[in-house]
Amino acid sequence: MTISWLADYRDHVRPEWIDYNGHMNVAYYVLAFDRASDVVFDRLGLGHAHREATNHGFFVVEAHVTNGREVLEGDPLRFDCWVVEAGERKLRYFLEMFHAQKGYRAATGEFLGLNVDLGTRRSAPFPGELRPRLDEAVARDRARGLPAEIGRAVGQPKAALRA
Repeated sequence: MTISWLADYRDHVRPEWIDYNGHMNVAYYVLAFDRASDVVFDRLGLGHAHREATNHGFFVVEAHVTNGREVLEGDPLRFDCWVVEAGERKLRYFLEMFHAQKGYRAATGEFLGLNVDLGTRRSAPFPGELRPRLDEAVARDRARGLPAEIGRAVGQPKAALRA
């Protein structure tokens, strides 16, 4: 059985994450996914140590978050991740957020990020020693089967918008 990148990462819905509807606000879904992403980045070699060693950072440039079922204050959360695609400078990954006790999927997040040279503030190729690790992550996660939601567009298909 393949182990998820986030098999041991857990969080919970904090009181300050609750909105006037009594459930977790969408802004905090992004925050929770960002915290889960930090674990993935560390395991891939793209975290703090990467920045310190190379003066490169990882910048998310696009995000798509869906909310499937609400979570409430105090609810325990667990996360799963697929590393979907790794290019010369980019990494695309997909996260799922689950209610850790009840098991339902609460939300998904798909993210596209770039390796950035912090000196020039421009995208730059990943260092060569990271390539095998990134390629292995993509192969491993594709082998366990990618969720059908990966690559979804927001709302209606483009053709319907032009009608």
